[in-house]
Amino acid sequence: MKYSKIIVVVALLLFQLGTAQEKADVVLNKALTEAKAGKKNVLLMFHASWCKWCKMMEKNMNLPETKPLFDKKFVTAYVDVQERGEKKSLENPGGQELMNKYKGENAGLPFWLILNPKGEVLADSFNAKGENLGSPSTPEEVATFIAKLEKTSKLKKEELQIIENVFVKK
Repeated sequence: MKYSKIIVVVALLLFQLGTAQEKADVVLNKALTEAKAGKKNVLLMFHASWCKWCKMMEKNMNLPETKPLFDKKFVTAYVDVQERGEKKSLENPGGQELMNKYKGENAGLPFWLILNPKGEVLADSFNAKGENLGSPSTPEEVATFIAKLEKTSKLKKEELQIIENVFVKK
């Protein structure tokens, strides 16, 4: 009897660990801590499993030629928001509230921010017209994205050119 109670408690804990997503503020705080230790900025990405533009952005950032460049200057953190139906459990609790805090409630996905290790916003995914760049793809969108990366990192011109070529190429 004693062992069966222990098994039930352990099973419940494992189930909870396996299904519960980290709170959005925990994801952000971990990234800020890592950024401070590594003297980097945080690239905070709000995304969803159903979002094709989110997948495109992540793919472009994780290619062999771009991933080392992003990793060199940024700690990338992902917060899941706006999931639907049975995928709702993928959301990070508090994610939408965090996105709203940064004026992303009507932005669409992906919505991203570049923060310094203190959590201060250095850049966001809005262009000069207030439109969300999301996953930049047109030459104009990519140019705006590259300008934001240049402003918030010490990436060299050649490195920025590699990122630009990947995003425009698609």
